[in-house]
Parts: sequence; structure tokens; C-alpha cells
Amino acid sequence: MLTSVYASQKGRNRSWLASVVPGVAPANITILGGGIVGANAAKIAAGFNANIGLLDINMDRLRYLDDVLPANVDTVYSNRHNILDAIRRADLVVGAVLLPGAKAPHLVKRADLKLMKPGSVIVDVAVDQGGCVETIKPTTHEDPTYFVDGILHYAVANMPGGVPRTSTLALTNATLPYGLKLARQGWRAACKTDPALRLGLNVVEGKVVYPGVAEAFQLPLTDVGTVL
Repeated sequence: MLTSVYASQKGRNRSWLASVVPGVAPANITILGGGIVGANAAKIAAGFNANIGLLDINMDRLRYLDDVLPANVDTVYSNRHNILDAIRRADLVVGAVLLPGAKAPHLVKRADLKLMKPGSVIVDVAVDQGGCVETIKPTTHEDPTYFVDGILHYAVANMPGGVPRTSTLALTNATLPYGLKLARQGWRAACKTDPALRLGLNVVEGKVVYPGVAEAFQLPLTDVGTVL
């Protein structure tokens, strides 16, 4: 997706190569969120010598990313003014907002699409948690894109499924130790002794124990310590 983007609608053709071609201005890419997804998107885009704006609300994270990412990545504090300013210039907007266990906030409203360049592209990786763009909806690898107000939207749920071997190996490397602990100790004992596993509990015996889930569904929250 970052190598080249092709957008056409009603005879309009707006395609561009993210990497720099001599004599041609580089692409402008806006990334909303500086977590794992956002940081890796910035690394890839930086390799194409694109102009990148990376927005986040965590100043410590922005300072870290400013130190480790190339000079063509500008770190910007995320607020309404800066988001609107960034998407005006963007050829590509990458939604990479993550609130663990909770629905992603709509940082880009439908009305904001009118500020964007016709034929520009939105890739919302946060679609699995509702998306950080108001006009986003889940799509599939077979039919991945659609237009809203002249803006191309790409919102495949489970994007890593496009590279199943690599994504399976990466996921297994991260989850196998937890799976083995659950198998050996049972879920209750494992969650009592491992804070990381305990954070993964959402509902225990019919009671919601994760704040993000309780907030999203407007249900009462139970302290997980009282049900383990």
C-alpha cells in the first residue's frame, strides 16, 4: 500500500509512487498514532523518502520516536488543529490509534474529508476496534476499498491476514509462552500469578472486569481481584 497508491473514481485518476523520483515532489503521509503500528508505518514510509507527519498525544513517546526515526519524520502533538492541518496536505492518512480494550476515537470526521485532496487515501488499521475515521467500515481482502466524498478508504479487518505465514509466526512467538502457562496452570491460577495474563481478562463469570469493555458497552465494572 505504501509503495504505490492508485485511486480512481468517475474518470479521475490520482496515482502516486511513495518513493522519491528525481524531479517529482515526494508524497505526504500522515500517521495518527505513534504505537507499534504507527512507528513501523513511519519507518517504512521514511525508507521511501516521503514527507511524514506522525501524531500522538504522548509526549514521552514522541520524544523517543523523534530520537530513533529518520529526519524526514516530523513528530507532532495530536490535537484537533494539528490533525486538520496534517490531513489537508496528506496524500495518505494511516489510522494507527489504539486504546487497549476500547473503541478507537473518531479523530477524522466525515466533514473533514472535504479538507483532503480529492483521490487521497485513508488506511485505517484501527478498523478492528471501530476505526479512528468516522467514515471507515470493515472491508475484505477480496473487496478492500471504497470511496467516500472522493477519498479512497482501505479498511481490511485483520490486515496481517494478507501475509499469513509471517503474521502467524509473529503471533505465535508472542503468544505461545502465555498459552503454555494457561495449559499448565489453568486460567485462574495463571492469571493470579501473571499480571499480563490478568490484564487480558475481559469477562469473568458474567462480570465485566476490563475498564474499556465496560465503558464501550456501558456495563458495570467489577474489580478483577474479587473474582479470581
